[in-house]
Amino acid sequence: MKKTIAIVGLGLIGGSLAGALKGFEDFRILGIVRRQETAEYALDHGFVDEVTLDAKAGLAQADVTVLSATPDGIMAFLEEHHSDFQPGSLVTDVCGVKTAVLEKAKLLPQSVDFIGSHPMAGTEFAGIENALPNLFRGSNWIMVPRAESKSEHKALIRRMAHYVGCQDVREITPERHDAIIAYTSQLMHIVALSVCDDADLFLCRGYEGSSFRDVTRVAALDPDMWTDLMSLNAPALTEVIRRLEENLHAYRIALTNRDTERLHAKLAYSSNRKRRINLPGSGQIPLP
Repeated sequence: MKKTIAIVGLGLIGGSLAGALKGFEDFRILGIVRRQETAEYALDHGFVDEVTLDAKAGLAQADVTVLSATPDGIMAFLEEHHSDFQPGSLVTDVCGVKTAVLEKAKLLPQSVDFIGSHPMAGTEFAGIENALPNLFRGSNWIMVPRAESKSEHKALIRRMAHYVGCQDVREITPERHDAIIAYTSQLMHIVALSVCDDADLFLCRGYEGSSFRDVTRVAALDPDMWTDLMSLNAPALTEVIRRLEENLHAYRIALTNRDTERLHAKLAYSSNRKRRINLPGSGQIPLP
């Protein structure tokens, strides 16, 4: 008899993960959703083997449950359904903050193993209509276990990550995860949004180069989700924003003072650091 991976929430990430996991070992893919339209789309386009709107019934079948929603949505789901998971099962999540989510996971019975996950992939779009089974190919997967997490469950997540195309899996603490993500993800969105806040934005239409499009791509985000992500990680995010402000200030001073020697030195230093992080090897996530 096949085992079951239940994915709660079939949006961009949940839907992409469901599609990517089709055929994984001896598992069938069960979607747990709130809207009938999502259920029909997921089935019609082959993202899942089965789908249900009954969360309690779906969780009772699941050997592995993946929670794919906003951080607040995941925490509310754990609050409501903490007693509905199958004993001995594995529960993981794929959202972008970990400290708050793992704290809420303490509601789960001891017989249910929770391990945080964060596949480092996405687009500026939302909804299962934009899901891509190859979304995770070549990306990195961060795994955030608890002290009591079972080794066989950590091994299972590693196999899942590699099956969907991730090149590397890194195991770190929730605090370290949130500090890294504040820099590598959330700050990048802040930069894109800040560029789009400029008063001259619409005067530049038709004059944009690829660098402008690349920098601003992620500004077309989901405000509800990113309000959750940034608010729950505010201490770490404000620290990296402060460091960015200092770096920008140094460039402004060099330009204001016409200090080409200082400007050249900063450009050379920063561009060299970028080339170093692009060198071949395992993932680009900084080590602890």
